Amino acid sequence: MSRDRVGALLLLVFFVAYGYLSTNITLLPFQLNQAFHARTAPQFLTFAGILLAVFLLIKPGDDRPVDTSGMTFKRVALLCGLMIFYGLTVRALGFLISTSIFLMGGFWVMGERRWLVLVGASIPVVIGFWLLMTQGLDVFVAPFPEFLR
Repeated sequence: MSRDRVGALLLLVFFVAYGYLSTNITLLPFQLNQAFHARTAPQFLTFAGILLAVFLLIKPGDDRPVDTSGMTFKRVALLCGLMIFYGLTVRALGFLISTSIFLMGGFWVMGERRWLVLVGASIPVVIGFWLLMTQGLDVFVAPFPEFLR
Protein backbone atom coordinates (compact mmCIF):
# COMPACT_ATOMS: atom_id res chain seq x y z
CA MET A 1 0.00 0.00 0.00
CA SER A 2 1.16 3.50 -0.73
CA ARG A 3 1.53 6.21 1.87
CA ASP A 4 -1.59 7.93 0.49
CA ARG A 5 -3.68 4.79 0.87
CA VAL A 6 -2.43 4.15 4.41
CA GLY A 7 -3.34 7.71 5.35
CA ALA A 8 -6.75 7.39 3.69
CA LEU A 9 -7.41 4.14 5.54
CA LEU A 10 -6.47 5.74 8.87
CA LEU A 11 -8.72 8.71 8.09
CA LEU A 12 -11.57 6.36 7.21
CA VAL A 13 -11.21 4.50 10.53
CA PHE A 14 -11.05 7.82 12.40
CA PHE A 15 -14.16 9.26 10.75
CA VAL A 16 -16.19 6.08 11.21
CA ALA A 17 -15.29 6.10 14.93
CA TYR A 18 -16.02 9.84 15.12
CA GLY A 19 -19.41 9.32 13.48
CA TYR A 20 -20.27 6.50 15.84
CA LEU A 21 -19.29 8.56 18.88
CA SER A 22 -21.26 11.56 17.59
CA THR A 23 -24.45 9.52 17.92
CA ASN A 24 -23.86 9.54 21.69
CA ILE A 25 -24.34 13.32 21.89
CA THR A 26 -27.48 13.79 23.95
CA LEU A 27 -30.08 16.17 22.65
CA LEU A 28 -32.50 18.16 24.72
CA PRO A 29 -36.17 17.37 24.08
CA PHE A 30 -36.81 20.60 22.17
CA GLN A 31 -33.83 19.87 19.86
CA LEU A 32 -35.15 16.56 18.54
CA ASN A 33 -37.13 18.07 15.65
CA GLN A 34 -34.83 20.98 14.85
CA ALA A 35 -32.87 21.07 11.60
CA PHE A 36 -29.63 22.14 13.31
CA HIS A 37 -28.58 20.80 16.72
CA ALA A 38 -25.53 19.49 18.59
CA ARG A 39 -25.15 16.45 16.31
CA THR A 40 -25.46 18.28 12.99
CA ALA A 41 -21.88 19.55 12.58
CA PRO A 42 -20.24 16.28 13.75
CA GLN A 43 -22.47 14.28 11.40
CA PHE A 44 -21.64 16.58 8.48
CA LEU A 45 -17.91 16.30 9.25
CA THR A 46 -18.27 12.51 9.46
CA PHE A 47 -19.99 12.35 6.08
CA ALA A 48 -17.45 14.65 4.42
CA GLY A 49 -14.49 12.85 5.99
CA ILE A 50 -15.70 9.39 4.99
CA LEU A 51 -16.44 10.60 1.47
CA LEU A 52 -12.95 12.10 1.06
CA ALA A 53 -11.22 9.07 2.61
CA VAL A 54 -13.05 6.69 0.27
CA PHE A 55 -12.14 8.92 -2.68
CA LEU A 56 -8.47 8.77 -1.65
CA LEU A 57 -8.68 4.98 -1.34
CA ILE A 58 -10.18 4.38 -4.77
CA LYS A 59 -8.35 7.02 -6.81
CA PRO A 60 -5.65 5.70 -9.10
CA GLY A 61 -2.19 6.43 -7.88
CA ASP A 62 1.24 5.24 -6.98
CA ASP A 63 1.13 1.88 -5.16
CA ARG A 64 4.76 1.63 -4.11
CA PRO A 65 5.30 0.32 -0.58
CA VAL A 66 5.61 2.85 2.22
CA ASP A 67 9.22 3.74 3.05
CA THR A 68 9.44 4.63 6.75
CA SER A 69 13.21 5.16 6.82
CA GLY A 70 12.97 8.95 6.53
CA MET A 71 10.17 9.40 9.06
CA THR A 72 10.96 10.95 12.42
CA PHE A 73 8.86 9.02 14.89
CA LYS A 74 10.66 10.62 17.83
CA ARG A 75 9.39 14.05 16.79
CA VAL A 76 5.84 12.72 16.40
CA ALA A 77 6.02 11.09 19.84
CA LEU A 78 7.26 14.32 21.40
CA LEU A 79 4.45 16.32 19.79
CA CYS A 80 1.88 13.78 21.00
CA GLY A 81 3.38 14.03 24.48
CA LEU A 82 3.09 17.81 24.30
CA MET A 83 -0.57 17.50 23.33
CA ILE A 84 -1.23 15.21 26.30
CA PHE A 85 0.63 17.63 28.58
CA TYR A 86 -1.47 20.50 27.23
CA GLY A 87 -4.72 18.64 27.77
CA LEU A 88 -3.77 17.83 31.35
CA THR A 89 -2.53 21.31 32.26
CA VAL A 90 -4.87 23.74 30.49
CA ARG A 91 -7.22 23.88 33.48
CA ALA A 92 -4.50 23.79 36.11
CA LEU A 93 -2.26 26.46 34.55
CA GLY A 94 -4.90 28.44 32.67
CA PHE A 95 -5.20 29.00 28.93
CA LEU A 96 -2.51 31.64 28.49
CA ILE A 97 0.29 29.85 30.34
CA SER A 98 -0.50 26.32 29.17
CA THR A 99 -1.00 27.27 25.53
CA SER A 100 2.17 29.37 25.49
CA ILE A 101 4.18 26.44 26.86
CA PHE A 102 2.56 24.11 24.33
CA LEU A 103 3.36 26.37 21.36
CA MET A 104 6.92 27.07 22.48
CA GLY A 105 7.48 23.35 23.07
CA GLY A 106 6.03 22.51 19.65
CA PHE A 107 8.23 25.07 17.92
CA TRP A 108 11.25 23.71 19.81
CA VAL A 109 10.46 20.11 18.79
CA MET A 110 10.15 21.27 15.17
CA GLY A 111 13.66 22.71 15.30
CA GLU A 112 13.42 26.35 16.37
CA ARG A 113 16.06 27.10 19.04
CA ARG A 114 16.09 30.92 19.25
CA TRP A 115 14.33 31.99 22.45
CA LEU A 116 13.31 35.34 21.05
CA VAL A 117 11.51 33.64 18.17
CA LEU A 118 9.95 31.03 20.48
CA VAL A 119 8.55 33.66 22.83
CA GLY A 120 7.81 36.23 20.11
CA ALA A 121 5.84 33.79 17.99
CA SER A 122 3.98 32.06 20.82
CA ILE A 123 2.84 34.67 23.32
CA PRO A 124 1.32 37.24 20.91
CA VAL A 125 -0.59 34.45 19.10
CA VAL A 126 -1.94 33.06 22.37
CA ILE A 127 -2.97 36.49 23.66
CA GLY A 128 -4.55 37.38 20.31
CA PHE A 129 -6.51 34.14 20.18
CA TRP A 130 -7.62 34.55 23.80
CA LEU A 131 -8.80 38.10 23.05
CA LEU A 132 -10.65 36.89 19.96
CA MET A 133 -12.40 34.18 21.96
CA THR A 134 -13.29 36.30 24.98
CA GLN A 135 -13.92 39.72 23.43
CA GLY A 136 -14.94 38.90 19.88
CA LEU A 137 -16.90 35.69 20.35
CA ASP A 138 -17.90 36.22 24.00
CA VAL A 139 -16.69 32.75 25.04
CA PHE A 140 -15.27 32.50 28.55
CA VAL A 141 -11.77 31.05 28.59
CA ALA A 142 -9.96 31.16 31.93
CA PRO A 143 -6.72 33.04 31.24
CA PHE A 144 -4.83 32.06 34.39
CA PRO A 145 -5.04 29.38 37.06
CA GLU A 146 -7.68 29.96 39.71
CA PHE A 147 -5.18 30.81 42.46
CA LEU A 148 -3.89 33.78 40.38
CA ARG A 149 -7.32 35.26 39.64
